[in-house]
Amino acid sequence: RMINLAELTPYILCSICKGYFIDATTITECLHTFCKSCIVRHFYYSNRCPKCNIVVHQTQPLYNIRLDRQLQDIVYKLVVNLEEREKKQMHDFYKERGLEVPKPAVPQPVRASRGRPRKVLGSVFRIPPELDISILLEFIGANEGTGNFKPLEKKFVRVSGEATIGHVEKFLRRKMDLDPACQVDIICGDHLLEHYQTLREIRQVIGDSAVQDGLLVLHYGVVVAP
Repeated sequence: RMINLAELTPYILCSICKGYFIDATTITECLHTFCKSCIVRHFYYSNRCPKCNIVVHQTQPLYNIRLDRQLQDIVYKLVVNLEEREKKQMHDFYKERGLEVPKPAVPQPVRASRGRPRKVLGSVFRIPPELDISILLEFIGANEGTGNFKPLEKKFVRVSGEATIGHVEKFLRRKMDLDPACQVDIICGDHLLEHYQTLREIRQVIGDSAVQDGLLVLHYGVVVAP
């Protein structure tokens, strides 16, 4: 029998943008699917699935998403002209900015155990190798009577080991919208850190006591300077 597209629409819509899937991308932890751009943008601010609220990954949720090419092919077959419109929009976007239009990725065949080639799809997102330090920023509160300072909503950050404590302080000030009169102290273990120290140096000097589950743990406090 003929099936009305409206019957299938709930299964091919992204719950974030409410549009048809574009680059359908599935979270491997809960198997919920979204547009690639929608879920990547969402994970900049949260590590939970937008649909079921499960924690996808404590620090890098983008590790746990995969393109669902079969589902995307189904969507393109069901929705007339969707693929053509999407390709034209992408083409116009790059041309208007004077950029080269990217070519679609072609999976490379590799040898299977019995000598037959098979296609392997890589991760949707790869962390650049220069971002080699993961830090955990823990708030230790403010002095009584100096105001109410809210800790970071997202306390896991991945940065270059060449970043300094000065960079971390600027990051905290911007995210917490701190007044210039506020003083930010950053501590690792029992060590009050200086602005010029790099994260890689701190990890090497302080050693394992500074690391928890692979994360460099930094505590920060905020006080209002007299």
